[in-house]
Amino acid sequence: MVFFGSISNVEFLLPGMIDSYDFGKIVIDGKEYKEDVIIWPNNIDCPWWRAEGHNLTLEDISEVIKAKPEVLIVGTGYSGIMKVSKEVKKSIEAQGIKVIIEHSKKACQIYNKLSVTKKVIACLHLTC
Repeated sequence: MVFFGSISNVEFLLPGMIDSYDFGKIVIDGKEYKEDVIIWPNNIDCPWWRAEGHNLTLEDISEVIKAKPEVLIVGTGYSGIMKVSKEVKKSIEAQGIKVIIEHSKKACQIYNKLSVTKKVIACLHLTC
């Protein structure tokens, strides 16, 4: 997290910013991760495991959905191997959450842009 400032003794934090991403590795606020991650507004979960490996299920992101982000960014891997079914996407969107699904490199760029102004959670597959 990056300290942003304080007003009347209330501190504001910016979410972690992604410094770099390449196959199998992501650097967030200077810390390197080599396993899939979920970037929350105030912490990072690593490793992030999915029940069906390269298929995202609602069960894999149930806590993310409960958190009600404005935007959920799903990074499908370096080559986009991880799949998100239309049914999963529609189910998330039905709860008022905008879903962005991209190869992980582009997902990282979108995350850095949107996370400054919106409540964003990113679920990123780092390989494949």
